[in-house]
Amino acid sequence: MSNAPGGRVSSLVRFCWSNQGTCGKALLMAQEYRLILKHIDSEGYTPGLDSYVRHGGYETLRKTLLLEPKIISADRTVGAPEQIRNEVKISGLRGRGGAGFSCGLKWSFVDRKSGKPIYLICNADESEPGTFKDRQIIYKDPHQLIEGMVISCFANDVKLAFIYIRGEMPDGAQILNRALEEARSKNFLGKNILGSGYDLEIHVHRGAGAYICGEETGLIESIEGKRPYPRIKPPYFPAVLGLYMCPTIVNNVETLCAVKHIVEMGGAEYARLGTPNNTGTRIVSISGHVQKPGYYEIQVGHATIRELIYDFAGGLREGRTLKAVIPGGSSAKVFKAGERFKLKKRGSDAKESEEEIDMLDLPYDFDSLMAAGSMSGSSAIIVMDDSTDIVEALANISEFYAHESCGQCTPCREGSLWMSKALNRLASGDGRKEDADYLLTIADNIPGGRTICAFGEACSWPVQSFVRKFKDEFEAKGAAAEDRRAAGGATEADRISQVSTVK
Repeated sequence: MSNAPGGRVSSLVRFCWSNQGTCGKALLMAQEYRLILKHIDSEGYTPGLDSYVRHGGYETLRKTLLLEPKIISADRTVGAPEQIRNEVKISGLRGRGGAGFSCGLKWSFVDRKSGKPIYLICNADESEPGTFKDRQIIYKDPHQLIEGMVISCFANDVKLAFIYIRGEMPDGAQILNRALEEARSKNFLGKNILGSGYDLEIHVHRGAGAYICGEETGLIESIEGKRPYPRIKPPYFPAVLGLYMCPTIVNNVETLCAVKHIVEMGGAEYARLGTPNNTGTRIVSISGHVQKPGYYEIQVGHATIRELIYDFAGGLREGRTLKAVIPGGSSAKVFKAGERFKLKKRGSDAKESEEEIDMLDLPYDFDSLMAAGSMSGSSAIIVMDDSTDIVEALANISEFYAHESCGQCTPCREGSLWMSKALNRLASGDGRKEDADYLLTIADNIPGGRTICAFGEACSWPVQSFVRKFKDEFEAKGAAAEDRRAAGGATEADRISQVSTVK
């Protein structure tokens, strides 16, 4: 009953919120809509070129290179590259890497008048904790990424492109290099691609495993062989001053794969998928305390958080209740079970009204989650049940961010470390009740334009949301430690130290 090959129905559910201009409650089917993942996991499908071609691979590229210029008027002709750029803009595709910025608009910013070469970089760093969608494409369908990249490069007059892949994915780098060789051998890449006269080379560049390299200008610095310090914007907007100080496009793996399907089906048809301003499909990574963790592709906004957790991921472990959900990777602000939000919706009469909605009934799209005070980010849902020690969970997250800060900006370098130290102190039973307010003071003084890149926000948002929404747990843990110290009891840190000494 799926309207996409390879899709599957999960269950019949009542969808209580709609941002599609409908009024009342609509009965929808919660289901996967496999577009990018259409063939992945299918029986007999392999990452090799032969398998990809048998399933129609590179046909869209072939048709793209044969596109004829369109005559608009006596003095206006639109070439094939511009036609593709227009289709991407019409599609409404938003970046799938985290920020959700319009892909077509991003491409339109590229400086095409300077005479400098234009570069394209595929961001395959995928280092946001909880996120594991892009690597599925890399490991299981690398030629889809390559085809999407070649089409995107052709659309933007790019002759040299890079795939920047995370250092902890050595197998992925090997698979991509093998796929690139296969593509070259059949003239899908290299000189005079398919006899079109278009030349393009793509290289795999392995990173060293730094989270900051997921930030596009830090990534660019890394490719140039430098310490990955993010650049100040302005003036260093990649579209004008990117790689080697030339115009550069940086797109995520999933985004580039989507381009291939946009060109294949047309921008307007792609825009019919999903919901207004949240078009197309999106691959969601679901992990944590669920019975079926995994990756699922949906039309954007056509499934709620509840459906994703309970229908797709099989619900919570037996006997457990929901405690919290991080909706967009570890840097997204956490939702507490039972939270309710007042969101605006537009009815069929175009009038706006306000509706109160439970956190679990939020449509999984860019705008709804942002309106609720968080974000879909890298589309990674992390589920926590009532067995979770919230203080320990946040301590784990903050330790990651303290370790990964590049250290360029003082608020981020010092603040991330202070928060991590305070949280580790609390988690180890050596904290104070006032540590909750201390953490908020630090976290509130990092974001707000005080740092060069968004890493400052990434490390502060979890602390702000966890502590504010679960403040009683932080204060209780700190108060318990104070009581133990007042009674002359050993702290957890003391006990660990004693055990280590005995050993």
